[in-house]
Amino acid sequence: MLSKNPGKKLNTYVSEYVIFDLETTGISCVTDAVVEISAVKVINGEIVDEFSELVNPEMPISYFASQVNGITDEMVADCPTFNEVLGRFLDFIGDSVLAGHNIHSFDMKFIQRDVKKYFGKVIGNDYIDTLQIARLYLPELEHHKLTDLAEHYRIETDGAHRALNDCRMNQKVFELLRKEMEKPSEAAKKVKKCPKCGRPLKMRKGKYGDFWGCTGYPECRYTKNVK
Repeated sequence: MLSKNPGKKLNTYVSEYVIFDLETTGISCVTDAVVEISAVKVINGEIVDEFSELVNPEMPISYFASQVNGITDEMVADCPTFNEVLGRFLDFIGDSVLAGHNIHSFDMKFIQRDVKKYFGKVIGNDYIDTLQIARLYLPELEHHKLTDLAEHYRIETDGAHRALNDCRMNQKVFELLRKEMEKPSEAAKKVKKCPKCGRPLKMRKGKYGDFWGCTGYPECRYTKNVK
């Protein structure tokens, strides 16, 4: 839903949500553009509807991006532009809580930028970043990419890095993370959380000794001295 104020980030599970994912021409939310947007609507652990469209970004797709997602300039040449697709996406999500992997630092920035550009407002939906939840509740894993979590849970990863496939994979991962949240491991119970953003704190070394720093740095600059 459109709003004057952006939605809040939640570190919890909800029974109804929409997982979404973007593929883009590159990694910069300043200079790059969306080439694919997909979403799945979930109620009580089951996917009840899906949305997926390729987008003409009106700019070249970088070689690196094409190597990752398999989307080429030729594939999107005759597709609608994002100002057309974005309205349909907003109709699909309604006022649902959004979810996705690394959306706090990536996808939400693209979406909010373009919603403001085309509609003059921002998305007011609250959202859940499953990357941050995985870091809180699976601290024993060395890496927390979506494919890492899928492999940890023995979920099929074929078709990864196309938006709709990633949404389906992410939904399965989120439902399994729900169980981690309901019964945290001993390792998860020991994770210190940032009081400002909810992300894990990490012990770091500084000029004046050890300190706790937020893993969301530089976006979140919370620190606490170790005593």
